[in-house]
Amino acid sequence: MKLRFMLVLLLGAFVFLLMPRHSSAEYGDIILNKKAESMRAAEVKDVMFPHWFHRIRFKCKVCHEDIFVLKSGANDIDMNKIMDGEMCGKCHNGIIAWEPVYCDRCHSWEPGWEPGPVQRSKKINGAAK
Repeated sequence: MKLRFMLVLLLGAFVFLLMPRHSSAEYGDIILNKKAESMRAAEVKDVMFPHWFHRIRFKCKVCHEDIFVLKSGANDIDMNKIMDGEMCGKCHNGIIAWEPVYCDRCHSWEPGWEPGPVQRSKKINGAAK
């Protein structure tokens, strides 16, 4: 009986861990939509930068201050720079990490949110997230 209970408990925990999340963002992730107009023209969603995903794999100095200035809004990120191997393209070059040709991997956040940390962002029309 104890074995059956433990198996059911273990199976339940496994299923819980595999359940899809209601939100694709985690604490520390950042919405990048400073160039929302050009993203709408290109028919892509806003960028949700998974800062936490990067932070648990790399030390801060890998990106800051040589690639990105550690100040909100201080980095002029655009696709031309990325494709030329600058900014995100320093690593996302097809060698270190996947190349920037899979638009939906970055452009994954529904439009209409304020830029900045996901947990502090609000709908631009005033509705809280």
